[in-house]
Amino acid sequence: MNNKQSQSTKLAKMAMLVAISIVLVYLIHFPIFPAVAFLEYDPADIPILIGTFAFGPAAGILLTVVTSVLQGLTVSAQSGLYGILMHIIATSVLSVTAGLIYRKNKTKKGAVIALVAGTLAMVVVMGCANLVITPLFMGVTVDVVITLMPFILAFNAVKAGINSVVTFILYKRISPFLHR
Repeated sequence: MNNKQSQSTKLAKMAMLVAISIVLVYLIHFPIFPAVAFLEYDPADIPILIGTFAFGPAAGILLTVVTSVLQGLTVSAQSGLYGILMHIIATSVLSVTAGLIYRKNKTKKGAVIALVAGTLAMVVVMGCANLVITPLFMGVTVDVVITLMPFILAFNAVKAGINSVVTFILYKRISPFLHR
């Protein structure tokens, strides 16, 4: 296959991953902690992580931005620009961190280390991002965000953790199709 066909095939596979991500959000989304019901778990990051492992960290960012914008304009429109921005930040940190580590060590152990590191990075970055961005978009004080921080950190850990475990289980099964 020539380079142009190869790039077109890669782009088509990435578009398929974006579509799967959006369908998953449409079908599966629910609050993890009733006290902060606006923080909803969704499996959108699974196809993005799979695409990142298959095509690299730059592809992970592209998948994240396209998915976040399309999702934010359709199935998650109620979260608006705030939701799009937070999804881009969270998933970019998760996927790029995991993708950079996995790219250097494409083993099961490497995948575990990559996904754990990505999860931890997402938790830390989203803690900081919420302190800055949430007051701007939600009209609340930093003190309000600080009182919610245990939920915010736990939510990000649970969401990234679930999506990482599912990615770990699925990636090697799906990988041959993506690399064909």
